[in-house]
Amino acid sequence: MRVLLIEDDPKTAALICRGLEENGFVMTSAGRGDEGLTLAITKPYEAIVLDISLPALSGFGLLAALRETGNTIPVICLTARDRVEDRIKGLTLGADDYLVKPFSFAELLARLRALVRRRHSVSDNALRIADLEIDMANLRVSRNSQRIELSAKEFQLLLLLARRPGEVLTRTVISSEIWHVNFDSGTNVVEVAIRRLRKKVDDPFATKLIHTVHGVGYVLDPGKP
Repeated sequence: MRVLLIEDDPKTAALICRGLEENGFVMTSAGRGDEGLTLAITKPYEAIVLDISLPALSGFGLLAALRETGNTIPVICLTARDRVEDRIKGLTLGADDYLVKPFSFAELLARLRALVRRRHSVSDNALRIADLEIDMANLRVSRNSQRIELSAKEFQLLLLLARRPGEVLTRTVISSEIWHVNFDSGTNVVEVAIRRLRKKVDDPFATKLIHTVHGVGYVLDPGKP
């Protein structure tokens, strides 16, 4: 899962990046508000951790500009400002959560994970990740509003990956979840199924969602190159 950290203090940024990377996040960092805004509107991220006091463009200014573009990416604001008015301002501008410095890294991690889960949560029987939409009530899949026809097993496989975005699923986990069998090492049923799913879900589109982690398994991650 890709996270953008916008923090001007190098020491704080290094500590947050290292801690989140150790917990499975792929980090990008920026030290200026204008640089952070450019990254936020041009690159795909699962969430943004945003310091309020930034050079060139404040966190409040960045947040307002980001929301004006229609971008709904979850944002956690970090600030040394403990005034209720400041927290209200951040939330009014579109922040999803607020942490006052100094904060517990464990709390930041828990809140970040909760935001990402909510972003990919089921709403009205539909699961949405980037331009992919899975309608579980009607067993329909689309990307960029284009209908994709899948077999029953392909639908189950895509749903398994989409329910755990950014998490690498091993071949054993996939075979157990989808076929309820642990296959012998020489069986390539998982690889064949993934190849067929990619042909329908990824090949017609510029952004690839399903990725191979060689020697480990497969992951659905719109931000992975």
